[in-house]
Amino acid sequence: MAMGISQRQLGVLAGIDAFAASSRVNQYEQGKHAPDFGTAARLAGVLGVPVPYLFSTDDELAGLIRKFGALPEEKRKRLIRNLNLLEAE
Repeated sequence: MAMGISQRQLGVLAGIDAFAASSRVNQYEQGKHAPDFGTAARLAGVLGVPVPYLFSTDDELAGLIRKFGALPEEKRKRLIRNLNLLEAE
C-alpha cells in the first residue's frame, strides 16, 4: 500500500532507529527478515492496516483483511454473520 513516504520515514515513524530504518524496512519488504510482533504492530499502525495484512501472501486475502479492519464493529459483526450463512449453504 503506497503512502507516499519512504522506507526510512516509515521505519522512523514505527520507532526504528533512523540510521537503520531504511535498510530494515527494505529487508522486511523483500522477505529477507521478518519483524517481531511489536515492530509489525507499529508498522501496521503507521500504515493504518491490521497486523495480519502485513503477513498475508495472498493479494485478495490482504485486501479483505484491510477492508475488514476499516469497518466499524457493528459492520464487522454483520459481515461475519453473513459469511457464516454463506458457509452453511
